[in-house]
Amino acid sequence: MAVVSDMPTSSLADNASTNDRYARAQARAGVILALPATLLIAALLIGPAILVFFLSFTDTSLGLAGARFVGLGNYLRMLTDPGFAQSLRNTALYVLVVVPTSIGWGLLVALLIAQSPFAAVYRTAYFLPVAATLVALATAWEAILHPSLGFANSLLLLLGASPVRFLSDPATAIYALAAIGVWQLVGFNMILFLAGLSTIPDELYEAAAIDGADRGLKRFLLVTWPMLAPVTLFVTVMTIIRAFSVFETVAVLTHGGPMKSTSVILYTFYEEGFRFFRVGYASAIAVSFFAFVTVLSLIQMRVSERQARWKNKGGRS
Repeated sequence: MAVVSDMPTSSLADNASTNDRYARAQARAGVILALPATLLIAALLIGPAILVFFLSFTDTSLGLAGARFVGLGNYLRMLTDPGFAQSLRNTALYVLVVVPTSIGWGLLVALLIAQSPFAAVYRTAYFLPVAATLVALATAWEAILHPSLGFANSLLLLLGASPVRFLSDPATAIYALAAIGVWQLVGFNMILFLAGLSTIPDELYEAAAIDGADRGLKRFLLVTWPMLAPVTLFVTVMTIIRAFSVFETVAVLTHGGPMKSTSVILYTFYEEGFRFFRVGYASAIAVSFFAFVTVLSLIQMRVSERQARWKNKGGRS
């Protein structure tokens, strides 16, 4: 300290000035390095999103000159459009089947794999549908569910049952797509639950064993399930978002048919924008869907923050 105090004031000022110049140079370098990625994000994501938002208030149609400002007309049309109402019902049915089934199945598989000596093999097998291309998987399922040559109907005939037109019958098509959706999401949910299980301290299980909950359902309800609450919330929100975002299997397998029985929200958006070229109306559907996903994500973040504060205050028993 004595050495520093004996230094001339001009030397201290020079050092401070040098540090300031160095900090400014670092800041400029950071801006320059981040600029290409920022411009790319703005050009590919932010810019188109803003454009879609403004187009949702117009009657823009590809191939027609000019566009009129219609205000909330496209959004009001969504409330009275029978085609959009049908897509909402189909999407809701799809979500009601896929979300609880894929979450429950994923949790069950995670619990079983966590105790298995072949955990790595099972993780790989269940995660393959997540890593593979959805269009390729949909094409494979098209062959499996073929009404006359598919493996599914061959198995039914072998068991003495009648063949089922899985994808061409309005009564079964949405459920066939939901089964494929469950198959795709189970592996993703399983990985998340396995990550959650790995964070549960062994001391809690030891304490539960002392209280008599050393195995089975009692141990699961007393320790495992409460400790998985944050992971379960995240898995639920992500599964709902992914279920509402179903598109590839519909586009490849059914094209929204038969008789609009599998026309979901994103496929309706695709048809309005890229088949009927009603860009303004399609933009309104896209903005509404984005708003729904955003609200759902914000709710998940808010609930997660409350859970974290509750635990920090000693709420965990």
